[in-house]
Formats: sequence, C-alpha cells, structure tokens
Amino acid sequence: MGAPLCHFEFMTDDPNKSKAFYADIFGWEFDDSAMPGYTMIRTGQEPEGGLMKRPPEAPAPSLITYFQVDDIEATLAKVQQGGGKVVVPKTPIPNVGAYAVFLDPENICVGVFQK
Repeated sequence: MGAPLCHFEFMTDDPNKSKAFYADIFGWEFDDSAMPGYTMIRTGQEPEGGLMKRPPEAPAPSLITYFQVDDIEATLAKVQQGGGKVVVPKTPIPNVGAYAVFLDPENICVGVFQK
C-alpha cells in the first residue's frame, strides 16, 4: 500500500509554549539542533515530527501531516488534476529528501515527502 504517514509538523505562534505543552501531555522530547528555526519532535517511535514558528504567509497555527511518496512531481500533478492546489512546490531538504505541500479540494493542508 502506498504513501504511508511519515512525518507531522506543527506551525505555532509560540514554539516554546507548544514544546512545554506537548512534553507534558505526551512526554515528547525536542531537539533544536537539526536545523536553524526547526525543532525535531522525538516521540519515541515512527513517525516523528517537527515544530516551527508559523511563517507570516500561513493563515493560522496548524498541524500538517506528511505522507511518503515515490515521486513528488507525479503526486502534485494528480493533486492538480483532482482539484487540489499546490501551495509549496517540491522543495529539497539537504541530505534528507524533498517535500511539498498542497490543499485538497476541501482546503485541507497535506504534505508529501520523497526520500
């Protein structure tokens, strides 16, 4: 079966408050050393996640779920053919892979990741 859940990401206005909240609720640990401005969430099992300050272009704090695909370009083409909208095109993550983000026809934000 394709496109397994592989990552989740919080975009929040107050990352420190969010870290304290989720550490207390779920016992998660956080690693700020991975890349500047981005915190890896260590859940203790896969998938793990990330947390970042909400960028100005994001309309509200949110949670994005990422699914792993074999071919981001082909997936984004299907998204557009199916009535979705690409909001972040294929973007490389050095030494990791690439990601993209789209809105489905109901405006639900979804991420895809390719190794």
